[in-house]
Amino acid sequence: MFTLSARQDQIMALVRVAGRVSVDALAEKFAVSPQTIRKDLNELCEARLLSRVHGGAMLASGTENMAYAARRALAADEKKRIAAAAARLVPDGSSLFINIGTTTEEFARAITGRRGLLVITNNLHVVSILLPSPEIEVVVAGGLVRRADGGIVGEATMDMVSQFKVDLAVIGASAIDEDGTLLDFDYREVRVTQRIIANARKVILVVDALKFARSAPVRIAHVAQLAAVVTDARPPDRFAQACAEAGVELVVAAGQGPRGAASEDEAMGNEPPLAENETHLR
Repeated sequence: MFTLSARQDQIMALVRVAGRVSVDALAEKFAVSPQTIRKDLNELCEARLLSRVHGGAMLASGTENMAYAARRALAADEKKRIAAAAARLVPDGSSLFINIGTTTEEFARAITGRRGLLVITNNLHVVSILLPSPEIEVVVAGGLVRRADGGIVGEATMDMVSQFKVDLAVIGASAIDEDGTLLDFDYREVRVTQRIIANARKVILVVDALKFARSAPVRIAHVAQLAAVVTDARPPDRFAQACAEAGVELVVAAGQGPRGAASEDEAMGNEPPLAENETHLR
């Protein structure tokens, strides 16, 4: 499994802010040789986290998603904060879908101690995470299992999802357009997610801020179809405006900085206490 070094993790943080980085600037910042930085960038590119450009690298994008192990390693701490914030939107006794994704897997870890939940999922990793929880009933949506990431897709999966009408769906996405469009790479996975959205009363999107700098070719849905978006940093203004216009709760589970003001009316109808550095916007 590919694991980011501390310097590579910092490089990825810089790229998320700037969109691209140069070898010379990184060598100066970290007080190492350009050859050392090139090695770091080559490894990040091999993991499909970055793409090489003349003199440096930029965020990877395109028609194919990055490897599962690399996705798990990327923004790991941010995903934990997102998951914890999203879990506070889900009351005990709820029924919910959880779809494919490394952030939704972190969400599953965040709810393992909850009571009276019914979870329907097309993610084998979510099944493994929730299996030891005696107060959570798990239903697996059957179909074709993708060996690359344990996701389950196909017509049988869609048919299984259609048998339910649940309180909540917690979904991820591979990329987010500033106009509010949710995007992914596999049209088969997208069709299942669309069916999940159609059969949930409320939908929560869990997504790290890196997704706002990526692109993917297949449209899942629009932010106006959601009840809440949980992320780790303030999203682009255009996306935040789309959320505001649609009345979608925007939850920012930031790692640093002052705690923001919280909305009095929680998106899911319950009123859990806010965590430190968690901001709710409408």
